[in-house]
Amino acid sequence: MKTSNKNYKILVLSDLKEPITSVLKSTISLAKMIGADIQFFHVKRASEIVETENQLSAMRKINREYITTDKKIRKEVFSFSSNYDVSINYAFSFGNAKEEIGKYIKGYKPDVIVLGKRKTNPFSIIGDNITQFIMKSHKGAIMIASENEILEPNQPISLGLLNEKDTTINIDFAEDLMKHAQQPLMSFNIVKNSNTLEKNPTPVSKNKVEYIFEKSDSVIKNLSNYISKNNINLLCVNRKNDYAFNKLNVSLLVTN
Repeated sequence: MKTSNKNYKILVLSDLKEPITSVLKSTISLAKMIGADIQFFHVKRASEIVETENQLSAMRKINREYITTDKKIRKEVFSFSSNYDVSINYAFSFGNAKEEIGKYIKGYKPDVIVLGKRKTNPFSIIGDNITQFIMKSHKGAIMIASENEILEPNQPISLGLLNEKDTTINIDFAEDLMKHAQQPLMSFNIVKNSNTLEKNPTPVSKNKVEYIFEKSDSVIKNLSNYISKNNINLLCVNRKNDYAFNKLNVSLLVTN
């Protein structure tokens, strides 16, 4: 694990098409655990605002949308900021989503980016193309906040590790995160062939219990069941894993 005295920065990205309650709650929880500043950023495609070629009419509509968007974000953000005694800054822009997000990531240089899963389609995160773009643009940690498994501020987390050989998590703030994790840690490993069934957990040490799953068409479903049985609300996943981890119904922390 790597420890640091730096003040971490979290960037929350949202298209505001879904409620942001779960995303902000989980973000605040993470920020309090690792000591991080929170920045909320929203991008709206210009094509969603302007439908006319008349320049004057377009400018008026953009100005109205600016005021409406500012009020909406301010109300949401300030409510959480006040309730949990944490500072949350916000910004938004109109334009091409990838371009605006790319510029903001480059300028803000976040340590963690937080995204939310859509409630209407839990397997979709903001938009597949945007998600892949963020994964390529940001080499640091990414938290994908679940609508159901919310990290409650000022409460310990139930942390799970997916395909990790030991209890080391490849993120700068791992030590701070571990201080707030319930013990023992739950480790879930997917292997090609195994004589050990997942229903027989193996105590690796006093701080870790391991479940082993054999790779199959139903492995994600089986894994989801055991994550639920163990009340895991944050699962650490290395970004090099080659399966659809976004299909797991749990908040994810994608590591380096």
